[in-house]
Amino acid sequence: MKNLVAVLLFSSIAFAQTAGQAPAAQERPAPPQVQVTVAPTEPPPANPADVKSLDAIMHAVYDVISGPAGQNRDWNRFRSLFIPGARLIPAFKRPPDAPAFSTRVLSPEEFAANNQRAVQTQGFYENEIARRVEQYGAIAHVFSTYESRRAPGEAPFVRGINSFQLLNDGQRWWVVTIYWQGETKDSPIPAEFLKSPK
Repeated sequence: MKNLVAVLLFSSIAFAQTAGQAPAAQERPAPPQVQVTVAPTEPPPANPADVKSLDAIMHAVYDVISGPAGQNRDWNRFRSLFIPGARLIPAFKRPPDAPAFSTRVLSPEEFAANNQRAVQTQGFYENEIARRVEQYGAIAHVFSTYESRRAPGEAPFVRGINSFQLLNDGQRWWVVTIYWQGETKDSPIPAEFLKSPK
């Protein structure tokens, strides 16, 4: 009887020590590494005058998206300004009184498709009112303060800041990213971004 009790006690201790431990993992082959590459759309050739300088490409971006209602924009010209894989990213609150910002990442093609529908029914004119530039070697960052109107001469219905990242590849300028936020009553544009440095 003592031997039986000893065996049961030893079994209980062994079970308690191993309880909750996962069984030894079986050797499984590692899953195959799959790399998915999405080839960006090759942009159309650019007008050299649009991309010869930082100032030229900034002007071209604002110019090509502006125009009256019903007038098709030159989306080939627009796409020619962007490097393959470029992104346009608005930061916004939806609804406007939401506590946090979110973003939507668009390719130039997606931006063009979305805006082509809008320009059929309403005019849109956007112009730069101030600019701050930082450049190192081939890269540049531009804080470009903008105003947007439905027609020339009207009061702007919105203003904000476009954050441009640009690249000079040695032959021309490219837009890499435009990341922007519209002004709100809770986030007024600071005075230093309403005038260009001299």
